[in-house]
Amino acid sequence: MRASRPFIRTLYVGERLRRTGRLISYRQCEARFFGRLWSYRCLPFIYQPALTELVGSIKHLEEGRNSHYYLVMKRVPSSITPVIAVSRKSSTPLHRQIYDSFRDLIVQGNLMSGQQIPSTRTLAEELGISRFPVLNAYAQLLGEGYFEGRIGSGTVVSSSLPDQPTLPGPHGGRSTRILSGPRQPSKISAQLPGVTSEPWLQGRAAFVGSQLALDHFPFNLWSRLLALRSRKIVEASLHYGHPMGLRDLREAIVSYLRTARAVRCDAEQIMIVSGSQQALDITSRVLLDPKDRVWLEEPGYTLARHIFMMAGSRVVPVPVDQEGLDVAAGRKLCAKAKAVYVCPSHQYPLGVVMSASRRLQLLNWAQSTGAWIIEDDYDSEYRYEGAPIASLQGLDRYSRVIYIGTFSKVLFPSVRVGYVVIPTDLVDRFVTVRQAMDIFPSNLHQQVLSDFINQGHFERHIRRMRAIYHDRLNALVGSLRKDLAGTLKMLASGAGLHITVMLKEQASDVAISRRAALQNLWLWPLSICYLGSAPRQGFILGFGGIPVDEMPRAVRRLRAALQEK
Repeated sequence: MRASRPFIRTLYVGERLRRTGRLISYRQCEARFFGRLWSYRCLPFIYQPALTELVGSIKHLEEGRNSHYYLVMKRVPSSITPVIAVSRKSSTPLHRQIYDSFRDLIVQGNLMSGQQIPSTRTLAEELGISRFPVLNAYAQLLGEGYFEGRIGSGTVVSSSLPDQPTLPGPHGGRSTRILSGPRQPSKISAQLPGVTSEPWLQGRAAFVGSQLALDHFPFNLWSRLLALRSRKIVEASLHYGHPMGLRDLREAIVSYLRTARAVRCDAEQIMIVSGSQQALDITSRVLLDPKDRVWLEEPGYTLARHIFMMAGSRVVPVPVDQEGLDVAAGRKLCAKAKAVYVCPSHQYPLGVVMSASRRLQLLNWAQSTGAWIIEDDYDSEYRYEGAPIASLQGLDRYSRVIYIGTFSKVLFPSVRVGYVVIPTDLVDRFVTVRQAMDIFPSNLHQQVLSDFINQGHFERHIRRMRAIYHDRLNALVGSLRKDLAGTLKMLASGAGLHITVMLKEQASDVAISRRAALQNLWLWPLSICYLGSAPRQGFILGFGGIPVDEMPRAVRRLRAALQEK
């Protein structure tokens, strides 16, 4: 007697299990024995009893039937159901209510061209009504051009709408919302300058300070670590985490900081944050009250200034010279400030390194006045000349320093991982504030970064990038000396990913930057980093994203921009 097809298929699956321990799919069975003669949808009803007997001992199938081995699956709608309100008590027919709701959503811009619409059956189930009113409404919307049908995609909002909105909404969207009455924002937010469209904030070309040599980052390695962590997700990592961050990453950071930066800390003092800005935000909320005075380097980091302004603090600009922050000048300006923000390893934007005597002066002042020192270890990984400079925190015997670091310049900015080293007695306050802000940091990138550090890839990457950036710095300095020695004066250039140049002639660095942007050249003006009324004119030139062989051409374009009147 000839064996039936289900019986042969079952034997084939069983034989594959016996020989190889692997189960092949139904489609492979059918293609190998009979081609594609039978309807694919009828296979579940043929196979399920025999397949259950064959694979019932496989552990990951015992827990439930949500497996691709069982082909009977509930179809899940692929589009998001919009907010459609219908009322059976209304005198308006149901199909008209549905039609009016869709039309209003399209005209107001809540449903965009090409957006997929739920099927009539899905929408009827969501609304708890018969399918016929939905069919009638869809037919009318199709007839009037609001909907269109696409093969393989179902029903979508038409790409050419019959009605155009009459009121433009914010950010170019469509809106019929009318703004009326008092709309006054807070006084603190009003103090911050608006996010303007200045060209040096928009470009990604030569001399942008935030550009890195991303083509040298080991993305293949990073992707493998990321994929490995994604495949081995444990349930605990999906729940709410600790406000301080992942323990494994904190221990890896401690090991790095103790060795490379001479920071005195343990894992209980490390808080993982989403970058130096969040670190500053949490720190200011913990340490500062409104109207507290804070020393800030002049010139200095503008986004740090904004954080302290948002905290209601009063910023005191303290001048920076060849030895870093002038502590004596700060005492004269405001002897009893509550805190000071400094970048002692590589001051932004001038690039100077704070001398040992100034560091001791600053620590003594903080201890005598009860002030806090917020140390931003900016660009400390990239020092090209002389011995590595130890952190200010490592010299602190009184636990007055809050140390901030970030991986944005060492890895890539979108990784959004930084850290704060907190004095032991302040950890509880930092945790409380962090929990009120965003509870805890995301786990996945923490896990990947922990693996990246613990497996030695981080140290190798820093050494490799330090050599690359050193070559690019030398190329930039050589080209500037060759082409612009009489026009620009270079400042300290032994560390970091930018150098600062001063204009020797009286000119507006902002005006030059705007003209240079027309030639796809992005120059960050030095003057905007000053809070006082007498800013120096110059530029902050980033070199991290410019290859060595392209540096001379970029400098020649800079010379042309400076010569243009």
